[in-house]
Amino acid sequence: MPPQAASGAGDPVRSPDNKALRIAVGGFLHESHSFAPRPTTYADFLQPGGLPPFCAGSGLIDAMRPCSVPLAGAITVAEAAGVDLVPLAWGFANPAGPVQDEAFERIAARICAPLSVALDEGPLDGVYLDLHGAAMADAFPDAEGELLRRVRAIVGDDLPLTISLDPHANLTAAMVRLADAAVPFRTYPHVDMKEAGARAMRLLLARIDRGRPWARAFRALDFWIPLGSQCTLMAPMQTAMTERAALADRSGVAELAFCFGFPYADFAGCGVAMAAFADTQAQADNAADGLAACVNGLEPAFVPDTLPAADAVAEAMRLSVGAGRPVVLADTQDNPGGGGHGDTTELLAELVRQGAKGAVVCLINDADSVAACVKAGVGATVTLSLGGKSDGMPFACQARVERLTDGVFTLTGPMGAGNPGNLGNTALVDIGGVRTMIVSRKMQALDQAILRHVGIEPSACSIIALKSSVHFRADFGPLAERVIVAIAPGPVVADPAVLNFQHVRAEIRRRPRTQVRRDAQ
Repeated sequence: MPPQAASGAGDPVRSPDNKALRIAVGGFLHESHSFAPRPTTYADFLQPGGLPPFCAGSGLIDAMRPCSVPLAGAITVAEAAGVDLVPLAWGFANPAGPVQDEAFERIAARICAPLSVALDEGPLDGVYLDLHGAAMADAFPDAEGELLRRVRAIVGDDLPLTISLDPHANLTAAMVRLADAAVPFRTYPHVDMKEAGARAMRLLLARIDRGRPWARAFRALDFWIPLGSQCTLMAPMQTAMTERAALADRSGVAELAFCFGFPYADFAGCGVAMAAFADTQAQADNAADGLAACVNGLEPAFVPDTLPAADAVAEAMRLSVGAGRPVVLADTQDNPGGGGHGDTTELLAELVRQGAKGAVVCLINDADSVAACVKAGVGATVTLSLGGKSDGMPFACQARVERLTDGVFTLTGPMGAGNPGNLGNTALVDIGGVRTMIVSRKMQALDQAILRHVGIEPSACSIIALKSSVHFRADFGPLAERVIVAIAPGPVVADPAVLNFQHVRAEIRRRPRTQVRRDAQ
């Protein structure tokens, strides 16, 4: 393919009969936590917080184009290349328990049925799918592998097909076999989602022009990387990503996909994996083996630094005295972006107990408490049994209602700029001097706009407690005096080895588990 076509610029890319290329696009994104307190239903895809709601058909392209999602990047490249896009369906739900079969079947049907109709209307030149890579359905532990199998059953084995992935994908051999190329984001926090979609579309155009598949090599490692240690802003993952880039830059390598794994999915494909796509099998094997050796060598360094909630709050209060910037507490184990329900209250209770006046908690997911605040009105004091729906441990408190909103705003941070935020009815309350956002719909606390929409300027806060593991670092990290990872209740455990896995590969079960340090740096 000429360089200008591969980059999405210059003359339109054409099929052999000089017609515009016809490419079908769609997406299915979910991160499934086998031990999360709530399953994922079809309704969860219809109105997620922080990303567009489920969309299908003729309005899909216009709905996705302005958003910070991989499909938007793919659309930009395809349109610049003069491609005729065939919209299928796209759906995202916030991480939670495995996707119920009804939801998976309905969404898969919304993707596959229009794909079949599109073939009735004329030949397709390719398919691009925006996938997460860590979805599990009740009947299909490798949900993306099953979706790709169905797509291949419709379009055949030879039609070019590429996918983008979240690097938390549990990449499987089936996914690599069924896709001509898989392109994960390079960053965590994920600030290159659109770029990953653009790369996947460029590779699809290159694959169409090439006329034959690339050689492929797949490698799965036998240890987990804890979620907090997967951050690409710091070592050791930063080191691994530098090596990945060097290996991917070798002659003949089209893509070197590195997936960190989502270590809460109880199935045989759970874990760290990589796949190389190259001109020759030797080139693919060498790239995959080189990255596997690098990551294996870094295993001892993948140990997160954490503090128990009481110690974390005490340290935050100490550091905040005289500090000119906020101290950020990451409530990592109740991260809604990893399968937490966003409603555990130990960190909040500890802030109140230690008298951390002026601290802000973002957020507690509890629609019933929001309703009580709405009923009482701004300025009223209400008695709440706050949160604890997921673990049976609510926080009994008196709260003064400071502000009420509809929870609708637009994200502004590096990850989600332009994406719609919808927390449902939202209340900002004061609990013993600790201001707390209570929301009706869960969302990871990864964007400063969440706080600003209730009138709080994050840079003016002394302590900010966020329901997040790593994504918060993209927007809150630059303004933080210090980040402290706090260990409080929640299913997104800092050390996945404590979970009662039944179906992961035997070599992972036998391996000594990564231990979590409890000392502060």
